[in-house]
Amino acid sequence: MYVARFSSSVRTMSTKVAVVLSGCGVYDGAEVHESSAVLTHLSRHNAQAACFAPDKDQMHVVDHTAGSEMSETRNVLKESARIARGKISDLAELPAEDFDALILPGGFGAAKNLSTFATQGADMTVDPTVSEKIKAFHAAGKPIGLCCIAPVIAAKLIPGVEVTVGSDVEGTETWPYAGTAGAIAAMGAKHVVTDVSQAHVDSSNKVVTTAAYMCETDVHKIHDGIGVMVSEVLKLAK
Repeated sequence: MYVARFSSSVRTMSTKVAVVLSGCGVYDGAEVHESSAVLTHLSRHNAQAACFAPDKDQMHVVDHTAGSEMSETRNVLKESARIARGKISDLAELPAEDFDALILPGGFGAAKNLSTFATQGADMTVDPTVSEKIKAFHAAGKPIGLCCIAPVIAAKLIPGVEVTVGSDVEGTETWPYAGTAGAIAAMGAKHVVTDVSQAHVDSSNKVVTTAAYMCETDVHKIHDGIGVMVSEVLKLAK
């Protein structure tokens, strides 16, 4: 199912959504624009968002001005608190039964801190706490939204799930990470090609994904695609 039109008419006054962050900054944590877009669109729909992150060290720390690794250690929960304005809890404390939906923004933190996709590709493992929470939401029939690189986590944990990371055509400047689609297929999931402004809805698994910054494009287009993803997650949470 393709969804390409953002709707602000979803009534979700009592919908509670857990947002899982993976640090702060695209190269070693949660992508800041994506995280902000998720929280903005949840607010627009009057949903109640609560942020969580694993209390653990990051895989590494990257100097975002140079793209090079730094010789220091940072904590995923403490770094994520920068995005959450301090209002954040340890992911281990997330009670799935108290929430209606789960959303994971992207950024390399999803591939480095929430999973090992950045170093192991299709042979990746998922952080045990992340795995536990995603499986709990899925088993309860509650919707899960993921954007950018984060859909690889669903591909690893949910057999046969349908997800998108945008394009599957490698070698283009617009879609520099299109090879991820092959890794998704190798994990037994189905990749669906979409544009950055679209989201893909796997209705049977209640998983909604959008490409976000898997595409090199204008920030407002990233924001719009995430808006579609959030809207569809909230529809499934009714």
